[in-house]
Amino acid sequence: MSHTIICTSLVEMLSIALLSPVRGTLEQGLRQYHYTQIHMGVQVRIVLYAPDAETAARACEAAFHRIAELEDIMSDYRPTSELMRLCAQAGGPPVRVSDDLFLVLQQAQALAQRTGGAFDVTVGPYVRLWRRARKTGQFPSAEELQRARARVGWRKMRLNPDTKTVQLLVPGMQLDLGGIAKGYALDCALATLKQQGITRALLEAGGDIVVGEAPPGEPGWRIEIANAVPEKRFVTLVNAAISSSGDVEQYIEFNGERYSHIVDPRTGLGLTNRLAVTVIAPQGITSDSLATAACVLGERKGRELIRSVPGARAYVRRASETSSPQPPMR
Repeated sequence: MSHTIICTSLVEMLSIALLSPVRGTLEQGLRQYHYTQIHMGVQVRIVLYAPDAETAARACEAAFHRIAELEDIMSDYRPTSELMRLCAQAGGPPVRVSDDLFLVLQQAQALAQRTGGAFDVTVGPYVRLWRRARKTGQFPSAEELQRARARVGWRKMRLNPDTKTVQLLVPGMQLDLGGIAKGYALDCALATLKQQGITRALLEAGGDIVVGEAPPGEPGWRIEIANAVPEKRFVTLVNAAISSSGDVEQYIEFNGERYSHIVDPRTGLGLTNRLAVTVIAPQGITSDSLATAACVLGERKGRELIRSVPGARAYVRRASETSSPQPPMR
C-alpha cells in the first residue's frame, strides 16, 4: 500500500512523487511529516521521516530557523540584511562578512570566472531595472542600462579568504544572490535536520529541491522532470539536489521580443533564448547556480558547463519544443 504526494515547483518543471509504503515506514518506526513556511519570497516545504511528532516538529523548527537566519543575511529586499549593509559600503574599504555570506560569494565568484561572467552576482543594478520594467511595462532606456553597466562586473568585487572580507570597488554596486542563495539555504537546512537526527528528508523552495537519505522502503526520492524525454522523466535521488531555471514565469514583451526576468550580466538585457533548464548536482548551491548559468550561456555552452562539473547533469528544453524535449546533459 502506498500514497503519492505531488508538489509542483518552478514553471511546473519539477514535481515530487513521494511514494511511502506504510509497511516499510512502520517496520522502521518512522512516520512521515510535512511542514511549510514562507521564506525567501516562496513557500518552503519540508517532508521528513521521524519516530514521533515531537521529534519532527523540533527538527523542522530548527531547519526553518536556519533558513530565516540566512534570509536575514542574503536578502536584497531587506534593507537591514547583511548583504544590503555590504552594498551600502560599495566604493569603500574591505568589509568583514559572516562565514555564510563569504562562502556564497566565494562560490559565486568561482562560477563567474568559469563562465566568463555569465553568472555574476554583481548584476543587481540591471536586475532592479528589469524589476521596474515588469511592474511598469516600460523598457529600460539605453542611458539607464549604460549607467547600470558601470556598476556591474564580477571583477569589481574582491574577496580576501584570509580575513573573510569583501570589497566592492565601485560606489552604487548592488549584489543579487537570487541565483544561488536558495540552494545554499536548503543545503544548510538539511544539514540542520541531520544535526537533529533526521536524515530522511526533502526540502523544496521554488525551483530548488534538496534531499537526504531515501524514504523508508524506497530506493530514493522520486522526482518528475517535465522537460525530460519520456523514458527519463523520473529520477530517483539520494543525498542530492535538483534545480530548475527558465523564463516562463516572469518576462516583459517589447517591440515583439520577449525578455526574461533572468538577466545576462554581460549585456544587461533579459534573456530571449527561451530555455528551461533543470540541473541535478550533489548540493543545492551547485544545482541552483548552474541552472541559472546554463540558461544565460545558452544550450551549447550550457551543456559544456554542466559536463565540466563532477556529479552534475541536466535537462534542457526550448519553449518552442512541445513534444521533443532535449536529452539530458551528462
